[in-house]
Amino acid sequence: MTGRTPTPGKPVELAVEAVRYEVDGQTLLHGVDLIARPGETVGVVGPNGSGKTTLLRCVYGTLRPSGGRVLLDGADAASLGVKERARRVAAVPQEAGGTLGLTVREVVAMGRSPHKRFWEQDGPQDALCVGAALETVGAAAFADRRFDELSGGERQRALVARALAQEPGLLALDEPTNHLDIRFQLEVLGLVRGLPATALLVLHDLNLAASFCDRLYVLEAGRVAASGPPDEVLTEEMLAAVYGVRTRIGVHPTTGAPSIVYLP
Repeated sequence: MTGRTPTPGKPVELAVEAVRYEVDGQTLLHGVDLIARPGETVGVVGPNGSGKTTLLRCVYGTLRPSGGRVLLDGADAASLGVKERARRVAAVPQEAGGTLGLTVREVVAMGRSPHKRFWEQDGPQDALCVGAALETVGAAAFADRRFDELSGGERQRALVARALAQEPGLLALDEPTNHLDIRFQLEVLGLVRGLPATALLVLHDLNLAASFCDRLYVLEAGRVAASGPPDEVLTEEMLAAVYGVRTRIGVHPTTGAPSIVYLP
């Protein structure tokens, strides 16, 4: 990836306080607490169905918690207007809606909308920001192709670029490495880690989470089963209890992060 990275806003402090979420009589989140301090990269991990994506959607606003609250720099996110919340938080979901027929450049330019009035056209600064975001994620070469014609990995890069163009203080990313080859997995997470913005990432790959996150929250059936630095959270006992797998955990020879080997 090359190019000038768009400048994120002031890093946001995120506090999730006793957040519950219920749908059709089923409780998906049972009073979850989570903190992401300004500039931190915080990972949310756990088995399928543990509530990771539901929690992330409560943070960036597509779901409204049934109880508890989400605070952004101490302000209740539920009290913020849509544009004000979008200036603070940018989401990279697993699936993108509202992109049919749009080019990649047009999709990335959607990230500029929180900074403009409804009728306002893109200006030179918007174009520079969009171009820089495309370059940063390695998507400039296919900027004029239709988004719905892209491969999964190309779409993922475009969605990360859209979030960068938004210039938020908090990035909320749901499986940002999904569909990416190993090179771009490392580059996207390295990019997110290197930004001054706060980042909250849902990840399945525990070795990537260990390498790129300052702290981890492990969800199990909608509750926090463990939280803390990766070397404290990722233990053989925890992985056996929460994931039901046998592992051996060592220390990565280069990064010093926990390195997990799964046993048959």
